[in-house]
Amino acid sequence: MTTKPPISLKRRDQFLILSSLSLLAGLAWVYLLGLDAGMVIMGGSTEAMGTTMGIKPWTPADFAMMFLMWAIMMVGMMVPSAMRAVMIFAGIARKAADNGRSFASANFFIAGYIVIWSGFSAVATLLQWGLEHFSLLSPMMVLLSPQLGAALLFAAGLYQISPLKDVCLRHCQSPAHFIAQHFKGGNASAFNLGIKHGLYCLGCCWVLMGLLFVGGVMNLVWILAITLFVLIEKLLPQRLQIARVSGGLMIATALVFIMAEYFPYRFLGL
Repeated sequence: MTTKPPISLKRRDQFLILSSLSLLAGLAWVYLLGLDAGMVIMGGSTEAMGTTMGIKPWTPADFAMMFLMWAIMMVGMMVPSAMRAVMIFAGIARKAADNGRSFASANFFIAGYIVIWSGFSAVATLLQWGLEHFSLLSPMMVLLSPQLGAALLFAAGLYQISPLKDVCLRHCQSPAHFIAQHFKGGNASAFNLGIKHGLYCLGCCWVLMGLLFVGGVMNLVWILAITLFVLIEKLLPQRLQIARVSGGLMIATALVFIMAEYFPYRFLGL
């Protein structure tokens, strides 16, 4: 699959959309890199932020800071995988405008998409607060409980092979029909359609975002790995069944962790 829309756009429009979205995602990654560099300067490692927030109850400012971090991180991780849908929407909107219908800006479509992931960011921030409150999260923002980490990985594997994941992933892999069917024209409609597409995307990827707590919420290598996996999962052909394959691997990995935790000697053959 490519980012080419079913209805061709002028090259200038294609360039503007792709460059704008790339700049948006790039700025998000610059923020994350700057945040990581700032932590290194402050405390010698990424532990600086976690240690500072872990020794005292969160204030509203702390919550706002962490929500901002999650929201920007979601932009950096999810906007690249949304580019194809935005291009499709822009092509349909251009044809509709040429036929006399109200113009619908792709900016409002992507804004609705980002609103959905901002909502997820609020939930993730609350979850992070809860984990820290019960001392289940390390200063590196990694789950301290191997059992909880294995359970989360096992649950993620089960979701990867679930019917709901399949429905949402099929939409994300081939959004053209859905967008064309629900397109009405106008910026308000574009925003609502962006929200609807974002909900499918959320249904497809929320459990993968939850794995950030397994590898480290501010582990940039882990963040990049999940970002690339999400992008590959949406771009590869459906026949490859990447979700089911990855789900099986997640379940197997979780079982290995559990065996190593509870039966270390048998697991090592001793």
